[in-house]
Amino acid sequence: MSGFLGRYDFQMDEKGRVSLPAAFRKEAGGERFILLQWEKPYLTLFPEDVWAEVQERLLDYRRADPSAWNYVREITANAVEVSPDKQGRILIPAWLQEAASLQGTVALSGVIDRIEIWDPEEFQKAIHERAEDSQRFRHQIFG
Repeated sequence: MSGFLGRYDFQMDEKGRVSLPAAFRKEAGGERFILLQWEKPYLTLFPEDVWAEVQERLLDYRRADPSAWNYVREITANAVEVSPDKQGRILIPAWLQEAASLQGTVALSGVIDRIEIWDPEEFQKAIHERAEDSQRFRHQIFG
């Protein structure tokens, strides 16, 4: 498994559909995905197998801490299952488009085990804001 890697900019159509890059579709193996916004300002697209792990952690969290119910409820209420159509497009519901300020061109970024969907300007801003921290991180990872 090479994971989801790279950044791709695609045009979202008037119905809210966006194409998944061929490399992402190949990596996912035609799987269904779970789409949600768990952290602002972007959306996250989880392959089914990765979501199963997240879901198990959510259940453990809910069982261990009764005050976590509302948090788990909030996450799952804002999640939708999406499947690529024959053209490899997924539908981003209007309320999730609005939550992530998506319109026109969107940036799809592979983050190894998941895909993030960003407004391209917000993506660039996030990368540049953390540039100094990323230098230290790079050396820890790559030597």
